[in-house]
Amino acid sequence: MITHNEGTRNMTEAAATDSQLASPDVALIVGGGPGISASCARLFAQNHMRVAIAARDPDKPVLKALEASHGVRRYGCDAADPAAVALLFQDVVRDLGAPTLVVHNIDGRVAGIFRKGITEADPGMALETLRNAAFSAFLVGQQAASVMRDNPVNANGARGTIIFTNASAALKGFPTSAAFAMACQAKSGLAQSMARELMPQGIHIANVPIDAAIGWTREDGSRAHRLAGTTVDDNMADPDCIAETYLQLHRQHRSTWAFEVVLRPWSEKW
Repeated sequence: MITHNEGTRNMTEAAATDSQLASPDVALIVGGGPGISASCARLFAQNHMRVAIAARDPDKPVLKALEASHGVRRYGCDAADPAAVALLFQDVVRDLGAPTLVVHNIDGRVAGIFRKGITEADPGMALETLRNAAFSAFLVGQQAASVMRDNPVNANGARGTIIFTNASAALKGFPTSAAFAMACQAKSGLAQSMARELMPQGIHIANVPIDAAIGWTREDGSRAHRLAGTTVDDNMADPDCIAETYLQLHRQHRSTWAFEVVLRPWSEKW
């Protein structure tokens, strides 16, 4: 015997499933490059999502290749510019539909800030790092939340997922890395505040610190990082595997939403 409440719930779940089938997920990746962003774009497209990727330079060869091979839509955007981020979301909604998955994947460090002691770090570069990383995360999260609040609830009880790629500096401030530590921990605080506000509204927020160098696959088949060298015995994070984690986060049921997931290779000392 099916009660009235059970019947209503089953009808609601069926309607949500039908809505999912009728309207494919729309994924927006902000911060385009050959590592995590490219891996996410490929995997999301392979799982029948409509995929958009945004970068300051949308004509990077890797992004053009993703467009040719997987139909990924490319957009130019300075993610630290409020007007540019608002326009990006307007364009994506117009072209592909309202995003149900948004990934903020911007490191944010400017070149001259690397390995600078607190007395050596240039204040302007520190401010630019904060702007590129944490402020851009705020802007992207703000626009994503605004759009997702109007999304229908899917079969997992969600209106959308917002994922922030972070770094081990979100968990511990390293020497000669003050600006980056500020930016990463600011991003963690942003994500935590958003999660407490938006999860009850059906929007899943995930903060993902990656405690590793990321070795992406080169043309010769090897995996390498521009500073750490070539991957040996899986001692670097594989961006394809990071993308799988992001997809799994997006597919989690609301009864078991993960907020913070730290990813590190088996050999990492922490």
